[in-house]
Amino acid sequence: MVHLGLLLSAAAALGTLQLLHVRQAYHTVVGLAFVGLVVVHLVQRRRTIARMATQFVRARTFVQRRIRLAVSDLVLLFITANVLVSGVVDWGRGEPTQLPLPPPFQRWHLTSSIALVVYLVVHVWRRRKRLWRSTIR
Repeated sequence: MVHLGLLLSAAAALGTLQLLHVRQAYHTVVGLAFVGLVVVHLVQRRRTIARMATQFVRARTFVQRRIRLAVSDLVLLFITANVLVSGVVDWGRGEPTQLPLPPPFQRWHLTSSIALVVYLVVHVWRRRKRLWRSTIR
């Protein structure tokens, strides 16, 4: 159920981009709902996260697949936090924060959001078979 909520809220956050000229609050609320679902998702997977963290600390017991999953989840967490922070900063300033990058990558929230969307597509695609049989323990 959380997986479906994550996918729908990510799609809704992208869909509300067209409404930014009308009201920024729609995008903000949907984006915060997505972040909330990410937190719920991580809480539900706390045993898996704890196991991966333990394996990450004990370098001798690494299994190549577990390392890749742990690093992938850490990157996903970092990018999601980056999108949240950049959105809050832009919202507080009332205008997009500019980065010293060439167009169209000079806007911090936009650039981090594009990175999140690309990473989420890859993340979901690689786990697509497990999504249907995933259970919460």
